[in-house]
Amino acid sequence: MDRIDAFSDDALGDLDAVGLAAALSAGTVSPDEVIDAAIARLEKVNPVVNGLAHEAYDRARSRGRLTRPYGGFFDGVPSFLKDNVAIAGMPTMNGTDAWDPLPAAADGDFARSYLATGLVPVGKTRMSEFGFSASAEHPRLGPVRNPWNTAHTAGASSSGSGAFVAAGVVPIAHANDGGGSIRIPASCNGLVGLKPSRGRLPLDSDMRQMPLRIVANGVVTRSVRDTAAFYREMEKVLANPKLPPIGDITGPGTQRLRIAVCTQSITREASPEVSELTLKTAALLESLGHRITVIDNPVPQRFMDDFLLYWSFLAFALVRGGRRSFGPSFDRDRLDNLTLGLERHASRNLHRVPTAIARLARIRRITSRLQASYDVLLMPTLADAPPTIGHLDPTAPYQQIIDRLIDWVAFTPLQNVTGEPAISLPMAQSASGLPVGMMFAAGVGEEARLLELAFELEQAQPWARIHS
Repeated sequence: MDRIDAFSDDALGDLDAVGLAAALSAGTVSPDEVIDAAIARLEKVNPVVNGLAHEAYDRARSRGRLTRPYGGFFDGVPSFLKDNVAIAGMPTMNGTDAWDPLPAAADGDFARSYLATGLVPVGKTRMSEFGFSASAEHPRLGPVRNPWNTAHTAGASSSGSGAFVAAGVVPIAHANDGGGSIRIPASCNGLVGLKPSRGRLPLDSDMRQMPLRIVANGVVTRSVRDTAAFYREMEKVLANPKLPPIGDITGPGTQRLRIAVCTQSITREASPEVSELTLKTAALLESLGHRITVIDNPVPQRFMDDFLLYWSFLAFALVRGGRRSFGPSFDRDRLDNLTLGLERHASRNLHRVPTAIARLARIRRITSRLQASYDVLLMPTLADAPPTIGHLDPTAPYQQIIDRLIDWVAFTPLQNVTGEPAISLPMAQSASGLPVGMMFAAGVGEEARLLELAFELEQAQPWARIHS
């Protein structure tokens, strides 16, 4: 299959969110024009990409006609919310069709803050079922395809958001990350994806109830300045006083950093191609004056076993509590093999869950020791380039799916457990032309450092554009 995008000379052009906000403020384009352009672009690419979970065209158009739809820096900029946060009037299906959809009565905590920045939701985006897979390939809803090459996955769980931003439907979209799901679609689709520190952005109540809060909300964007501006504006809406403020980051920092480079995940070495691309990124950093040290992965092998068990425990809670959480129409027979396999894994190992959670909670001791010697950790976001649709087929046997997932997605879960920030930047491309993300991690509260470094790299080596 081929590459697809929706960029044109309409009101959106190839503007990023900051540029579009400026055009709207100046009156160069109108809110009506911008929303209509986003809808037209969506209708062009969605039949192929399949990233839309719920459309909200009438809502977007009615908001776009108001002089100041929400207030906030991004007044009138079209966006999407992922289908696992509550927004009034839209159903929340978590990437499945296992119950009858019902519209939410009110905005959840995250959507309330997100909308206060002025972003206008055109709808909700597809995800893998409950976010458990790194590829959205639902047997009935169909796969979400990568616009760079539609034979490949767009990554997950925030797959629809990643695909639509990359294809030019909107410049910015919500994503969230419980094991890499901001960074994975950012890597697959050639985007910027920052998973913030734990507690930086609000969570809806269901995600706050986790024994270990591994999920963080954020966005995927095409430019560093969009990501930086989003966090600046969210900080104005609701800042966490327990974390250092990010502030207004608008360009590279001056400090030369001590950067540790690791091409080994907890389970394996990255593919030869991805390892080479990671070392090329390290060489670029060194040429910019940063101090580079190649290290072995310091995290013990049992981390992945513990993380898988905790991941499975979340599936266990969702499946066993399905009717209570989602209503009497919930039908576990409509869940995919990965969700059901995770539930079985947890049910057989419930006695081990408390110990696994306790060990996961102590992992930050390892990264804290690492941060005593290094300012930033560089790793590839994923162990290989995006696989083709079908590689993570949810109708396959559970053991095949989970083995392939662990093999591909073994770099990102660490920061979900430690609560530290990490950003994926589209620094490279595979030999076949697919984006390959590089991940930079730092200590809790150090998003500003990561954004300054991201600005520097974006200027030093501008990344490939899907429509260039």
